[in-house]
Amino acid sequence: MTHYVEGMGNPFYSSALAAANRGWSVFPLRPGAKQPALHGEQHCPGTGDCVDGHAKWEQRATDNPLQLERAWEHGAEYNVGIATGPSGLVVVDLDMPKNSKSDMPDGMATFQALCERAGQPVPSTYAVRTASGGWHLYFTAPEGVRLGNTAGKLAPLIDTRAWGGYVVAEGSVITGIVYQGNYAPAAPLPQWLTQALTASPTPQRPTPVPQPGHGAAYAEAALRNETTNVERAPEGSRNAALVRAARALGRLIASGDLDRTRVEEALNWAGISAGLRERECNSALTSALNWSIAHNTGRKTA
Repeated sequence: MTHYVEGMGNPFYSSALAAANRGWSVFPLRPGAKQPALHGEQHCPGTGDCVDGHAKWEQRATDNPLQLERAWEHGAEYNVGIATGPSGLVVVDLDMPKNSKSDMPDGMATFQALCERAGQPVPSTYAVRTASGGWHLYFTAPEGVRLGNTAGKLAPLIDTRAWGGYVVAEGSVITGIVYQGNYAPAAPLPQWLTQALTASPTPQRPTPVPQPGHGAAYAEAALRNETTNVERAPEGSRNAALVRAARALGRLIASGDLDRTRVEEALNWAGISAGLRERECNSALTSALNWSIAHNTGRKTA
């Protein structure tokens, strides 16, 4: 592996080079934030990395020291993002409960319990403490398996980032707090975790209950189709697909052909399967369903 000399007297640039020294592909994030500091498709100049078409952050991430130097000369206080897929990484994101007064265990405690139930030790690997107090555990991706992102698949408050995802690197600063890591190498992803991440989901979907109205067959087909649309939505359009599905099915809730709880559970499962966080799904679903039902009241069939 080629190692680069750190320079410029810039701690953010040094963090980018440190990640590149590990063979990881990085790109700049906005100062003090987690969002990519790259132009969007609407403002793409069609030059450089985008000469053959707009390149997103995953395609533009690099470990090339010259490109990194140019990026951090342009924005000295850019945070550092690591594109997990191109870097050959799977990062386990152990989050904190959003409600500090909650009795819910944090992601690290849940992960330790998960390891215990699997009869496995807590893996020793490169780890970064996040600004929220959670942890990012870095692992090298298994050979021959292309893993994507997951949200809550392993357990509550445990997400994973692989292809299609990125993490904020050590040395970055969010809300004035520095991401701090240890000096360990990234260990291979344990086989039992690989198996857990590749296992087919077995959602506990509610048993269909006949609903009043005259469109039961149509409603069932609509629920299946909209759920599938959300599950298969590509990255960048998943939240929009979830909102569209909720608004479409909200009409059938208002007409009495579908039960709201059933729709919420089905779409929430579909959103999580697609890679959305559970809290993102809940918020989007509640808003979209409320809107749709409110705009379709009084349309029940007799």
